[in-house]
Amino acid sequence: MTSHSCLRSLIWRRPGNQFYRSKLFAGVRAALIHSSFMRSFATLISTLLFSCVFGQAPVRGKLIDAVNRQPIESATILSVDSIALGVTDQQGYFLIPAVQKTIRIVSAGYAPLLINISPETELKIALQPAAIRLQDVLVLQKRQFSTFQSLTKIDLDLRPVRNTQELMRVVPGLFVAQHAGGGKAEQIFLRGFDCDHGTDVAVSVDGMPVNMVSHAHGQGYADAHFIIPETVNRIDFGAGLYYAQHGDLNTAGYVDLSTYNSIAGNRVQLEAGRFNSYRVLGMFDLLKHDKDRQSAYLASEYNYTDGATINPQHFIRFNLFGKYRLAISDRTQLTASASAFSSKWNASGQIPERAVASGLTDRFGSIDPTEGGRTERYNANILLTHRFSSQAGLDLQAYYSRYLFNLYSNFSFFLEDSIHGDAINQAEERNLFGFHARFSSRNEEGQLHWNAVYGAGMRRDIIQNSRLAHVEARRLLDDITLGDIGETNAFAYTRQELSIGNWSVEAGLRADYLQASYVDRLHPSVPSRSQIIFNPKLNLQYTFSRQTQLYLKAGRGFHSNDARVIVANQGQGVLPAAYGADLGIILKPAPNLLINIAAWWLYLDQEFVYVGDDGNIEPSGRSKRIGIDWMLHYQFDKHWFANLNLNLTRPKAVDAVKGQDYLPLAPVATSTGGIFYKNPRGLNGSISYRYMKDRPANESNSIVAKGYWVTDLALNYTRPGFEIGLAVENLLNTEWNEAQFATTSRLRDEPAPVTELNFTPGTPVFARLKFAVFF
Repeated sequence: MTSHSCLRSLIWRRPGNQFYRSKLFAGVRAALIHSSFMRSFATLISTLLFSCVFGQAPVRGKLIDAVNRQPIESATILSVDSIALGVTDQQGYFLIPAVQKTIRIVSAGYAPLLINISPETELKIALQPAAIRLQDVLVLQKRQFSTFQSLTKIDLDLRPVRNTQELMRVVPGLFVAQHAGGGKAEQIFLRGFDCDHGTDVAVSVDGMPVNMVSHAHGQGYADAHFIIPETVNRIDFGAGLYYAQHGDLNTAGYVDLSTYNSIAGNRVQLEAGRFNSYRVLGMFDLLKHDKDRQSAYLASEYNYTDGATINPQHFIRFNLFGKYRLAISDRTQLTASASAFSSKWNASGQIPERAVASGLTDRFGSIDPTEGGRTERYNANILLTHRFSSQAGLDLQAYYSRYLFNLYSNFSFFLEDSIHGDAINQAEERNLFGFHARFSSRNEEGQLHWNAVYGAGMRRDIIQNSRLAHVEARRLLDDITLGDIGETNAFAYTRQELSIGNWSVEAGLRADYLQASYVDRLHPSVPSRSQIIFNPKLNLQYTFSRQTQLYLKAGRGFHSNDARVIVANQGQGVLPAAYGADLGIILKPAPNLLINIAAWWLYLDQEFVYVGDDGNIEPSGRSKRIGIDWMLHYQFDKHWFANLNLNLTRPKAVDAVKGQDYLPLAPVATSTGGIFYKNPRGLNGSISYRYMKDRPANESNSIVAKGYWVTDLALNYTRPGFEIGLAVENLLNTEWNEAQFATTSRLRDEPAPVTELNFTPGTPVFARLKFAVFF
């Protein structure tokens, strides 16, 4: 039934009502009959008016996992003749018209369910986990501006991850590189950005930020190593800056991880591999009964490796994570989690190409073997969720982090100090507090769907003893910078989604206020600085059919500067803006094939950059990037799957002259993909690759960061009570550079400095065995 005919049936349903004899009704009716343009307009306006008075009460319900009792998000509710009726929200709730007696429910990773419903009762439906079917990922008008959570769920199920690097690689188009023996946060590449350790990607877990603003090593530092990969249930991601719920650092995109509220059973896992590598994992279900009311579990992991370098890393990481959920009532739920993380390591540092060519050291050797560090993070996170009804809810979240960081590095060796060397120490102690309140509502009447979200919150960072010091063999020589930082980010936002017929519109507005102060212990202090920024967002979507969907996104975002930059530049360039647009299409030409293609543009205002490695403030000009992303998922049969991601970008500096307008280390072409075999019992496996093309390492492209192609293999044999696995990284033993920089350095006894490519070598072939027991 068309929206026009639905409206006509609604109008003529109650002819005795005085409204229908009014002049307003006569005008609306004439417009419906005589004008196609006014017909569409009247459909929207009249439905809004009439649904409040004359609409039937919709059917409300909630979907949960039958095993772990978790809410199921993004499941699709269909009529018996496969007409889309609704989609579940993050808490598993759905709202559909009260005209169906039987519905069909589909969700990736669950068995489809056909069920009879009653409009008088609120439904609670449990779905049984089942084999993954790509046909259950649907192209729907009601799935407004989906961020492909269903696809990441499939990817997580097809290739279980063992560390944070593999977890981040699940995100299409996102590349990571490690260059400090696994201790530092990974270097992130996304959409033509070298995001360093997180400057342009907002990363969070369970709503708590991972990024550290005004960090001692670099703005937006996102060390996610405190997350145990097996506890992650969902990865929500978005490319670009079109999401009102995400603020600072969300320019290239965002990654939001969610952990399980409940687990189905216990697990103990042992891993051992090359380079004296070991890992022990334990996950324990603490409350096995009445999981609808409460659940709790504890997870821990221990890692050790000497790494592939000649200088042993002696890398040690320990994680502990606990989560408790309590249903205070049918509509109110409390979730609390706490975690502890500690890591220490030695690092071999970056190697100049000339040092290897001359035979001074091996690719896996070291110029300064005293590099390394230690870091700790302790978190507490509380979320109170209340549903006023299945149509409206309130989320209240508070979190706290205690963070310690201490890093020793040497990038230029003997460039500045020919006697003691140029080694530096970067350190800080941080307390992080945050609060976030979010109210959401959803209304559906016939073909009209209106969702509204209102949010507000704040984040406060108190950083003590933020230090950059000159050291020798980890012994302090003198301080370069030393001070205390205070930074507050208060925000409010709204997001309004409206869909009718084949159209969906999402409009958002976000306001951010940032205040920063820096108390310099070595020089006279200056006052704090502040600024406010408003960022509008607009997303349009049109669904041609179940096979084709077109979308257009546009918006403005921002990337805050380091507090030391803000204060030193008297408040100028506090919140430099970014502008972007996406034009994309989602295609599903066959039930087992899904394709997404997006062309995009991103422009960044001038900003000042604090370079933590040497304590200097460097202005950078405006930049722009244009690119195209391809994403493809295909299922051959019930066991075999394939995916492919291809990302092409042209990044340029706007204010530089031609030939000097390259953006150092910005990726120009990346690709990931693989073939996967999935079987609930028995043999499982995958072979996957990641590719990065050669890219400029400096502004003139006279130094080139070398591209690479790395292939990984995974094999598992799974039974109900145990699993045996083999993982091989860099199966073909490719010689590659994981991290690369154009660096000016001087080796001991060299007469003059040299600017060339410095690198950390990529891991050679690395095999690991796994044995896991489930009980």
